[in-house]
Amino acid sequence: MAFLIIFITFWGMEFMAWFTHKYVMHGFLWSVHEDHHTHNKDSFFEKNDAFFLIYAVPSWLCIMLGSMFSAWIVMNIGFGILAYGIAYFLVHEIFIHQRLKWFKNSNNSYLRAIRRAHKIHHKHLGKEKGACFGMLVVPLKYLKQELKQAK
Repeated sequence: MAFLIIFITFWGMEFMAWFTHKYVMHGFLWSVHEDHHTHNKDSFFEKNDAFFLIYAVPSWLCIMLGSMFSAWIVMNIGFGILAYGIAYFLVHEIFIHQRLKWFKNSNNSYLRAIRRAHKIHHKHLGKEKGACFGMLVVPLKYLKQELKQAK
C-alpha cells in the first residue's frame, strides 16, 4: 500500500509541476522564474531556485507530521513528493541544464525526447507562447522524432 501511495503521488506531482510551471511560473510569479529563461552565466544560482520550497515544505511537513501522528498515508504522500523532487533535480537540473556536470548525453530515446521538449520550452524567452511545461511526460511527437533518429 505504501508503494502505491508513493507511486500515485509521484505521478500526480508531474501534473502539479506542469500546472505550477504553466500558470504560476509563467503567470503571476514570472519575475521569479524569468532568470531561468535568460540564464546568467556569472551566477550558479537563480531566483527560480526558490521554487523548490513550493514542494519541499509540503513534503517535509507530510513526512514529519505523518510520522509523528502515525498518519502513514500522509507520510507516504510526503515521500512521493520527495521522490519527485529528487527526480526533478536529477532530470531538470543535472541532465537537461547540466548545472552539475554529472551526465553529458544519452542514447536513450526517451531521455533525448525529454531534452528536446525542454529545448522547445526554452525557445521562447518570454512568459507567453510557452510549450512543454511538464518534465517526465513528453509529447509523443518528440519521442517519435527521437525514436526515428535513433534508427
